[in-house]
Amino acid sequence: MSKLSISEAAKIKGVSPSTLRRWESEGKLIPERTLNGHRRYDLAQLLGVKSELSYTIGYCRVSSHDQKKDLERQKEVVELFCSQNGWQFEIIEDLGSGLNYSKKGLKRLIRLIVDSKVERLVITHKDRLLRFGSELIFSLCEHFGTEIVIINRTEDSSFEEDLANDVLEIINVFSARLYGSRSHKNKKIVEELRDVATRI
Repeated sequence: MSKLSISEAAKIKGVSPSTLRRWESEGKLIPERTLNGHRRYDLAQLLGVKSELSYTIGYCRVSSHDQKKDLERQKEVVELFCSQNGWQFEIIEDLGSGLNYSKKGLKRLIRLIVDSKVERLVITHKDRLLRFGSELIFSLCEHFGTEIVIINRTEDSSFEEDLANDVLEIINVFSARLYGSRSHKNKKIVEELRDVATRI
């Protein structure tokens, strides 16, 4: 049988090409090289390597309890996408602000990534991870060999829509604190700010 290219080997093994390159650097899998320097894999050797990466993680998040239906829709989209691609997967869900870095699900996701246990991360939109700072998670993924799949990458919102969503997210965070004081004046201010933000 002819030797396999890196893309063919990755497909057979069910991992990303970056994982095969990492296994090579760790000495777990040594491919042959062509005269042009391309990797070529032996099928028997490839199948003999045990993958410590367990599966795909689908991460879904909404900001508040009244968005529970949106959370269920996100999960359905991610589950269908992963199933159609034949990936073994687990869904991690969070309920909390995109400005909150201490969400239980997000912290678990980060631990799995840095332990090299996530083959790929699937999200519906970039801002499902964090409103600000998702690039930090993406950098971790790149460093630890986790592939990132953004299902709705082509449906990026405009600058104005992003700005309005960012303002609303900030208002939501601070309104929770203001509502805690049960001040009618505070509630009125927050509602006025929300109204302005939705008209940006």
